[in-house]
Amino acid sequence: MPAPQATAMSQLARLKFTSFNLKVPQNWRDPQGDPDADHYKNAFADNEKVAAPGMPPLFQPATMNKYHVDSQKMHIAKIGKFIDDVTKAICSAWGQWQALASMTGLIITGPLVAGGQIVGPPLGPLMLKDMPMETPNLQKYSNVIASVIGDGWTKFVKTVLVPPPGLPFFPAYALCPSPQAIPVPNAPLPFAQLFQVPVTISAALLKQEMVTKLGDPQAPFHKELFESFADAFEKTYNLWKVTCIITKLMPTLAPVPSMMTPVPVPGPVVGGQALMMPGGFT
Repeated sequence: MPAPQATAMSQLARLKFTSFNLKVPQNWRDPQGDPDADHYKNAFADNEKVAAPGMPPLFQPATMNKYHVDSQKMHIAKIGKFIDDVTKAICSAWGQWQALASMTGLIITGPLVAGGQIVGPPLGPLMLKDMPMETPNLQKYSNVIASVIGDGWTKFVKTVLVPPPGLPFFPAYALCPSPQAIPVPNAPLPFAQLFQVPVTISAALLKQEMVTKLGDPQAPFHKELFESFADAFEKTYNLWKVTCIITKLMPTLAPVPSMMTPVPVPGPVVGGQALMMPGGFT
């Protein structure tokens, strides 16, 4: 599949953030008692007492008072842009990684291929160059998000391999009628069929790592933002792994049939090696 789309990931992150039902101003309470309640009520013109809230509802206004609604709309604009910019940077980096990544160390046994490892560029720096950096706060959040997702992805890809006894990437090598098998493209299979341990890119661990790395319990909305990005990343990966197809696996050594005589006897290919050309995760 093409690289994950920023629009889809942004929608996932926005839905998660909306689910927290955050209100602004935070911890607001209408003045109570005499004369505070009356003073507050009389402080505003009739057209300021009720206003239409902003959409989409990433935040809720504490009341329908125009000034609270204005605060809500300001937060929606700022946080919404941040979510869009971050998910755009993540998906752009993911696409670059996908175009450059390959697999090496694959062993051919008949139609099956096993083993191997993924080789690709670090995801964190690819993300970081496009992350929002306009203010010190944005820089702080962006650095944490790129670092944690990048480190989690690096650890994750180290767990990925073709599980024994292997996957049927080369059906034609089940019975090879010549002394040397002719290199052929692999049968495409989904990334999800590879052995993998995605713990380090799970939403729960990503959020925990982000909160810890930020180290600022007073930072505004950081837990909700980090959980939203972590949740969107995990959900996007779960879709990507079943739609991303493994292609461009090519034998690097001409595999030899297991049964060799002066007159070649057909037999399964054994002892061959294969590698994936860059761009094989499609």
